[in-house]
Amino acid sequence: MTRSSLFCVVAVMCVTPAFAQDAPLPAVTAEPATIREIGETATFNGRLVSDQTINIIPRVSGTLMQVHFTEGVIVEQGDLLFTIERDLYEAAVQEAEGNVKAAEAQRRLAQIERDRQERLVASDTAAEAVLDRAEASLGEAEGQLAMLQATLDRARINLSYTEITAPFSGTIGVAQLDEGALLSPEVGPLATLTSLDPIHAEFEVPTSILRNFLDRVGAGNAQTAEAATLTLANGTQYERAGDVDFIDTQVNQGTDSILVRARFDNPDNKLLHNELVRVVLTSNTPDQVLTIPMSAVQRDLAGDFVFVVGDDDTVERRRITVARNTQGLAIVDQGLDEGERVVSQGINKVRDGIKVDAAPPQSLEQSQDAQGG
Repeated sequence: MTRSSLFCVVAVMCVTPAFAQDAPLPAVTAEPATIREIGETATFNGRLVSDQTINIIPRVSGTLMQVHFTEGVIVEQGDLLFTIERDLYEAAVQEAEGNVKAAEAQRRLAQIERDRQERLVASDTAAEAVLDRAEASLGEAEGQLAMLQATLDRARINLSYTEITAPFSGTIGVAQLDEGALLSPEVGPLATLTSLDPIHAEFEVPTSILRNFLDRVGAGNAQTAEAATLTLANGTQYERAGDVDFIDTQVNQGTDSILVRARFDNPDNKLLHNELVRVVLTSNTPDQVLTIPMSAVQRDLAGDFVFVVGDDDTVERRRITVARNTQGLAIVDQGLDEGERVVSQGINKVRDGIKVDAAPPQSLEQSQDAQGG
């Protein structure tokens, strides 16, 4: 071996240990086992249903003159939505008003004639038959006036239908026709109006679970108020709890389940009509339980285990007993103490006995700031 080769070998032997010491530790997210108040829960598939949903349909024919709303916004009860051409309906009202005035004049003349004939009959200067004809003419004039008044009322109603207003407050959908289109009741809906606040979740509950829930309510160990929570399609949990306000009176014989409905406040219209959700029903008074993220729990043939991060950031593989999972959390019966940290992200980087660079979970804002930086 030459002198230069020997120097290279010695240099590599000297540098390699230093390089190994400088290698970064595996970066993981570690979360502490936390005591929380959590009740026994059951989860069901459900669908959100608005309290009011209607199709806006024109009640008279004519040209659509103006659309007064922005699609997708919240409108208040009484807000003007569409205007239909008014000219023909205004003319019909004026014509009907003229006919009513003429009929009122005819009625007054008939009344005058009837009163005059009544006085003449009383003074024995006119025959009863003449008075009878005068009374009949008065009745005919009154009937004609009533018919023409009804025609005027109908004309005014049709005129009012040329302005279509919101019957209740809610979110207005897409305008199906453009300004200038010819409308009639047969053209179909102009738009859909949906009331989203509050909104209900409807879900089927097996009779055995519902019986247990109602028994606990009767014993004072559960309540219908704020008994339900929602998990949305993307896995996030809706921030407001719902009240169970309806339990059907009939059992579905095919599934042995009962329709249950829970009411949720929805002031931001975050929940949508017909949206599929997961409904979590809390069936007893909350207990103090030890929880960790479900993502921290691993499983093999022997059961559940977690990676515990010690005070010196050394990882320990430890067996635990999980009672149940709920709301993204695992409830731990045995194997952990409050405050002990478990690896919840980056588990594929760790093994028993190694040291890690453990960090607490980032909030959404922190994560976005880090990405922006």
